[in-house]
Amino acid sequence: MALTLLGKRILSRRPHLLNSIRKNGYIVLVPEIGEDLPEKNPLLQNDGLPEFNNITIENCMAAIAKQTLDLEAGVKEIETTLEERGTRDIFKDVFQVLEEMVAPLDLTWGLSKTLYLGNSSLMPTKSYLAIHDRAKRARAAKFNSSVIYDSVKKELGSENTHSEEEIRVLNKFALEGKLNGLELSDSGKVQLKQYINKLTSERMQFKQKVDICTKQFSHIIRDPSVVRDFPLDLLKSTASNPSKPLEGPWKVTLDPNIYLPIMQHCPEREIRWNVWQALVNRGSGYGDRDLSTGVHLEEIRSARRDLAKLLGFETYADLSMETKMAERVENVNNMLNTLLEKAKPAQEKELASLYEFALERGFKGGRIELWDVPYWRKKQLNTLFNYNEAEFKNYFPLPTVLNGVFELSERLFNIVIKQRNDISTWHKDVKFYDVFEHHTSAPIAGFYLDPYARSDEKITIQQSNGWMVGIQSQSKISATKPLAALIFNFEPPLGNKQSHLTFKEVRYLFHKFGLALQHLLSSTTYSEVSGSSNIEWDAVEVGGHVLAHWLYNKETIQSISSQEKLPENMFDCLMEAHKHLAGIDLSRELYLAALDLELHHSTEYWLEIVKKLWPQFRCFPLDKVDSHPCSFTQIFTEEWAAAYYSHVWSRMIAADVYSAFHEVQGDDQKIREVGKRYRETFLSLGGSCHPSKVFRKFRGRDPSPNALLRSLGLKKSKIES
Repeated sequence: MALTLLGKRILSRRPHLLNSIRKNGYIVLVPEIGEDLPEKNPLLQNDGLPEFNNITIENCMAAIAKQTLDLEAGVKEIETTLEERGTRDIFKDVFQVLEEMVAPLDLTWGLSKTLYLGNSSLMPTKSYLAIHDRAKRARAAKFNSSVIYDSVKKELGSENTHSEEEIRVLNKFALEGKLNGLELSDSGKVQLKQYINKLTSERMQFKQKVDICTKQFSHIIRDPSVVRDFPLDLLKSTASNPSKPLEGPWKVTLDPNIYLPIMQHCPEREIRWNVWQALVNRGSGYGDRDLSTGVHLEEIRSARRDLAKLLGFETYADLSMETKMAERVENVNNMLNTLLEKAKPAQEKELASLYEFALERGFKGGRIELWDVPYWRKKQLNTLFNYNEAEFKNYFPLPTVLNGVFELSERLFNIVIKQRNDISTWHKDVKFYDVFEHHTSAPIAGFYLDPYARSDEKITIQQSNGWMVGIQSQSKISATKPLAALIFNFEPPLGNKQSHLTFKEVRYLFHKFGLALQHLLSSTTYSEVSGSSNIEWDAVEVGGHVLAHWLYNKETIQSISSQEKLPENMFDCLMEAHKHLAGIDLSRELYLAALDLELHHSTEYWLEIVKKLWPQFRCFPLDKVDSHPCSFTQIFTEEWAAAYYSHVWSRMIAADVYSAFHEVQGDDQKIREVGKRYRETFLSLGGSCHPSKVFRKFRGRDPSPNALLRSLGLKKSKIES
């Protein structure tokens, strides 16, 4: 695609280095760049794939240093030219030029993240954060340019004809510019910076105090009879001497990998209560007033409210909806209330059943409390359905699961996935796969698979068993093909014994591969809207959830299980386990979503909001020590403010999408037709089309919560299998 004189002049000033992605880091000194970097940089081989065998921290730092400086200088030159000459074609004069300039930076960023997650000895945390922060700051330059923003606004107001993808690119830059304060006066921009600085400070203090509270708590178990039913992993995690896990004493903490297993396996109700109250009491100040987060919580809410009003929104929740498929707070509340109509009555019945079950087995409490549910839930699941996670693990060898998910994807989306050998990787366990169209010889995409845990090399993050990294994005402008990395921490093979997965790990693999497919099968012109880029937050996880739904299809389960196929009674057990206490689980998620939204839509004190919402969603009394918002880090220190509902929303959309496949089950031709339609919409379009339109193109109507309710057994209908 030809570039204008502006584009050619900018690109001629910089050597054609790599070809794609982004990340973050501190400023790197210019002398680290090196005069011979363009010709000798080993980040890419002749075939366009990274030379992982030779990539070093120095390579990545030098590349990022040059690429960020090139990008920032390039943005300034675009600004100068626009101010001097204006623009006749904004896509040739601005966006195509930016695509070429951003591509090398994005690739280096992606490679750095892959190394960081796949082999931290090659890319230590400190080095990666330096790259990450620097790249992120440089990449933001194009969205912080008032000159580019004015040109975009002018173009949106013109009568020029653009494709749907081009309009999405324009709207992305317009929204980013608005949210970055480009429409504000100079004094307004000063105010915005003050609010952001205040938010940063308050969020940091909130997190620090929650972390201290989390680390401070411990409970020592000395009675061996208490730990008699603990699984070996839990014994090792809590024993004073992990090499002698049966000897004790055993130390219980609030570490996520310890908390839930303790609540599930500890028979002593008093211990469970002690651990539970410590969790929900964090940040309350009951024990140590200096560790109270309540003031920070309100200051964060206040700063976000002020920031939203400064940018022209009534509330922070309204601001959040600008980047969401739901579009309006009212639409989210309607979804929550519709789901609650089925979830709340189910919750009541489930608690009554659980209480009766517990009474029959010696429970002495007056009622089932929150700290009782995990323990009696596990016992009821085992008793009613004979559910044993260890037994399921025997049926899911990793090679068979991989073949199954590849074959399913090939059948649904008319692609071919082939392993390519002799590829440079960061570890001998890593494999590389090309993705082909069914009748083409050249690959359209590729991905790395790093399946096994390596405690001495791999980053491990609690509650996350792996990642999908988009290394390089689809772009017709910069002629780059999608490249991804799937990095997991599955149990490695032992001798001649293959690696086996728990069903939870199988779901995780399917989910991540579903996200990878959206990245790999994107067919957009611009990387700005390729894959998950520019997809609204509440729709980003849809692709992962859709593929995971196939695990409740008997044919799929048979295809991923060992030579001795999973027995039918065990498949039925999986189905029942999926629905077990679904009303309690869904009600909890709906409550947290409503709490988050109300905290960012209302000015009421946080405790009053809790007291108002709790009885609407939960069938448990609100305990006087329960101060859970004071440690709700997902919304106060992470990025889920006024967006926590996205977890439920994406599941709702995905269930409705999968139901299109379920409706034609048994007819292979029709399933392929639905797969073709799904690929042409959700997988191909990426962020080039609003997800509401994508859904209508696929389903022919607006989304409904009915499929999600049916899949959870909360709506009378034939369960999706």
